[in-house]
Amino acid sequence: MAAMRSTAVRGSLVSTRALVLRRGGSRMAENDQGVSYKLVRTAEEWQQLLSPHEFNILRKKGTEYPGTGEYDKFYPKEGHFACAACPQPLYSAQSKFDSGCGWPAFDKIVEGAVVTRTDRSLGMARVEIMCGNCGGHLGHVFEGEGFTPTMERHCVNSASVRYVDEPLPASLSEAKVLPAYKPPAEKVGNLLKDLFKGGMTK
Repeated sequence: MAAMRSTAVRGSLVSTRALVLRRGGSRMAENDQGVSYKLVRTAEEWQQLLSPHEFNILRKKGTEYPGTGEYDKFYPKEGHFACAACPQPLYSAQSKFDSGCGWPAFDKIVEGAVVTRTDRSLGMARVEIMCGNCGGHLGHVFEGEGFTPTMERHCVNSASVRYVDEPLPASLSEAKVLPAYKPPAEKVGNLLKDLFKGGMTK
């Protein structure tokens, strides 16, 4: 395996391998208040490091308008996507696919790279995904839509990730997120019906 490289992100030099969380799926919580992130900054520090658009999405859980993100129609054959706020590797280029939803879509993620929580906004239960290293909001993950064999769609904001023109470290592997968590049926309701009622939503 090639020698481990360190990646500089906005003035922070961190070992790529050291940022990867424990293997075996994500950590699930009703909210992320009990999660200990490796990279912790104050809101003021994040505002200095991120653009206003990035801060709104990564730290305030905002959402891009569909079809406007830098990576919506970007399909590299090689490389990977990392968190935009830290060097945490998230997705291989091969995991990205065209779902037609207006946001970057991925069907699997680096094992242990995210924290998941139940998002009950918009009158339904969704699974929010956040960077497991810094807690940055990535988007949501949906299942059962049939786009790819994994039956999983990670609907991610372009501003939440950055493309790295290097393969994932050989020590990392990708997996689904949702087998580690399934919302109770009574909480989900007619989620897919709601999603497709007015077209694909995020």
